Amino acid sequence: MKKYIIWIVLGVIVLGGVSMYNGLVGSRESVNQAWANVQTQYQRRADLIPNLVATVKGAADFEKSTIQAVIEARAKATQITINANDLTPEKLQQFQQAQSQLSGALGRLLAVAENYPQLKAVGNFSELQSQLEGTENRISESRRQYNEAAQSYNASRQKFPRVILANLFGFTDKPYFEADKGSEKAPSVDGKF
Repeated sequence: MKKYIIWIVLGVIVLGGVSMYNGLVGSRESVNQAWANVQTQYQRRADLIPNLVATVKGAADFEKSTIQAVIEARAKATQITINANDLTPEKLQQFQQAQSQLSGALGRLLAVAENYPQLKAVGNFSELQSQLEGTENRISESRRQYNEAAQSYNASRQKFPRVILANLFGFTDKPYFEADKGSEKAPSVDGKF
């Protein structure tokens, strides 16, 4: 009779361990999917930029340094690729910094474009500007969803006794997107670009 009890207890422990492991895998895959969605939206933005740059170049005698800054920032941002299973706070910060530089360069491009009425009259420019604005909203939403998935995974991973199994099988915490440094301050508008 004692043998049966021992086997039942062992069976419950094994089934519980399998259930916890499978739960961790499911949570990790939710984070991976959310990360893929973030990358998709950033890629969408990167794909729109060459069309925007070509439209700006063709419609006005535009500041070359502004266009060059966008081209260089795009090149840098698209060079950084991170595998979802290899997300670390340092790598995410590097990725986020490159994307922020691109956002800043795009912002300057669009701000300077306001000084060119002939450019604003080009329908293609207005359409691209609208698509970029929509893409920025999609990026923001994808980042929020990623952070939610990472928070759910991290909380699940850290609960006892799951944390023992997580550490044993190499399930590590996933980093979060954070606000850009200095974003807590409202920008000052001085009329200079």
